[in-house]
Amino acid sequence: MSDLDELDRDPRPAALTGETGTGDADRHEAGMRETGSRGTGSRETGRRETGSRETGSREAGTRPSVAARRVAADPVKALMHRHRELCERAVDPLEIAAGLEAHGVTDRTAARFRHRDVFSLAEEMYARTPRDTDAPPTPEEQSPARARAGWMPLALLPGALCAAAVAGLRLTDGRPRLIAAVVGASAVLLAVRAVLRRGPLSAGTRTSGIWTCWLLGYALLGDGLLDAAVAGGPDGLPDGTTDGPWPVTVAPVLALALACAPAAASAHLFAVRARRKLTASRGLADFSASVRPLLLGTFALFMGALTVLTALSAAVLGEPPAHARTLTLGALLLLARLLTVHGHTHAPALVLAAAATAEATASATLFAARLPGCGFVAAPVEALIAACGPAGVPTAVCGTGALVLLIHAARRLTKASAHAAVERAR
Repeated sequence: MSDLDELDRDPRPAALTGETGTGDADRHEAGMRETGSRGTGSRETGRRETGSRETGSREAGTRPSVAARRVAADPVKALMHRHRELCERAVDPLEIAAGLEAHGVTDRTAARFRHRDVFSLAEEMYARTPRDTDAPPTPEEQSPARARAGWMPLALLPGALCAAAVAGLRLTDGRPRLIAAVVGASAVLLAVRAVLRRGPLSAGTRTSGIWTCWLLGYALLGDGLLDAAVAGGPDGLPDGTTDGPWPVTVAPVLALALACAPAAASAHLFAVRARRKLTASRGLADFSASVRPLLLGTFALFMGALTVLTALSAAVLGEPPAHARTLTLGALLLLARLLTVHGHTHAPALVLAAAATAEATASATLFAARLPGCGFVAAPVEALIAACGPAGVPTAVCGTGALVLLIHAARRLTKASAHAAVERAR
């Protein structure tokens, strides 16, 4: 039976006969179920990921449009964010209006922000800027009378010291005169420096006074040098007199030193009145139209005071009144200082440097013409001296510079941005 049983068995493996055991079938079915579940899960996961990407893309596409609608609905908020530092440090809406104008915002631009002018836009920006309520209160400003009591005596000091120095030159001789000249010039320069550092003529930035010192020195010695150079001199150094080998002209310098007080008063008047007009104005064009006559009136007031001081100085010292030379130099110095005080320093420095260079060049050409074959160099200067005298050179140079600065001041000092800073106690 055992042999028959062994013959009845198929010696080929089950894989060749097509027969499978129960365990293999179970394992096959389990594998198919696992594969199907993985395929179904991956499809469901793919659908979820696709749906999430579509949802994310829809949300991403929605957010910019919402943000754009919000910005379009509140354009002032975007402007406040752009000028956040200006809004935070401003002490009143006028400072914001001046700052916006300095950044190119005009009344026409303000209309795009649904405001009639820059001042109205600045008022809304100032009102919407958060303030620190716990900030310590600012100290009270000095009264105008107390402020004037501080700088008015200081503005009178250069004129007084210059008069004392001139008296020392007239009453001494020899070495004492030289000492008096050096001490007097140093005292006047220190007094002028003090006036320019405190009061209406003080500026927020330091400027070099080398060109101003040159112009004043030329007013004292330049005409005598030109006159002597045309005659073939000078034959000696200046001795402080008007009839020496190198004559000295004292009256213009004394008049300009005495004019420090009218210059400070004119600068104070212009700053205070311009601030008041800035408060009352409702548009940039209206403010410019109202400040331009104020600037010209202030300038004319100073020129009238300088004319009187020039005549008085010349009469006291017995010198001819050089009105043209003194008035053009005084106008140049006043306009340069007004522009510097209100934040425009580049143009004054450039014009003062050009004027000083032109005066130095005019003097140098007279000496260069003495070289062989260089006589033509001094022809323009000699023609001007022949027509107008030695005072014609500084008059032409300073007059041209003053005209340039007056035109520049009429454009710059009539803008609200020139008066952005809060008026200090002057």
